[in-house]
Amino acid sequence: MGRKTASPKPADRPTMHPPNLLDPDRIRSRIGADVLQHIARLDVFTELNSTNSRLLGAPAPAPGNLTAALAEFQRAGRGRRGRTWGMPPSSGIALSVGWSFARTPDDLPALSLAAGVATRQVIEALTGCAPSLKWPNDLVWNHRKLGGILVETAPRDTGGCHIVVGIGLNVSMDRETLEKVGEHPDSAIDLQRMANARPPSRNKLAAGLIEGYFEMFGTFEKSGFKAFYTPFREADYLRRRSVTVTDGPDRLSGTAEGVDSRGALIVMSPGGTRRIVCGDVTLRPFQ
Repeated sequence: MGRKTASPKPADRPTMHPPNLLDPDRIRSRIGADVLQHIARLDVFTELNSTNSRLLGAPAPAPGNLTAALAEFQRAGRGRRGRTWGMPPSSGIALSVGWSFARTPDDLPALSLAAGVATRQVIEALTGCAPSLKWPNDLVWNHRKLGGILVETAPRDTGGCHIVVGIGLNVSMDRETLEKVGEHPDSAIDLQRMANARPPSRNKLAAGLIEGYFEMFGTFEKSGFKAFYTPFREADYLRRRSVTVTDGPDRLSGTAEGVDSRGALIVMSPGGTRRIVCGDVTLRPFQ
């Protein structure tokens, strides 16, 4: 069963829990017993450097179990490639979940796509709206970013690897704040606008995500990305769009043709078909 952190450091203050704030007990009450018994730890913090860092620095859960950490505010939230990522307190979901693979999956880089599929399914179940998925880690609605996923790994002493999947999801923000969290004005959106002012409670959303990720990890461990290939293809935001992929000094322009069975982005360029395993993707808005 999950348990609260004992004697936390002053910098990592556990949350007080008025109804509008995240509450580990309310979250647990919304998680099915079959999943709850496999949650080794579930902690909620008022303030934290990073939920991903918190779990990466903690003991890895035993195989088949999951750890979870949420924060109302992150002082040093991270996106891909070391970018900073911020979210005003109590305006969204900052959640990380930890899992141990006894053997490192061959298609581990595709885990962010599988996590995107799981996140999309939870959001659709709770709001009736299904965001698109932008390779390799973004959720998009109406051409605006709804959230992002960060997957980080650490080796285990006993073999395999310790995986932490972090999700940052905009839930309810004023327009001025949305403009600040986006890369440029009008580039971000939240669940409140996506669901026409009827977003789910954050405790219910957190519980749904934890359950969804638990199921996702188990499926990925057994079947790899192939179990998520079709639902990702159905949600693929980039497919058939003209894109530019940047990886350090290298740039490639062409047409995105979906992903392959291992989660790599396929781009048709003037020089032929290219398989992209990492990089940042941009495209012209509303193309």
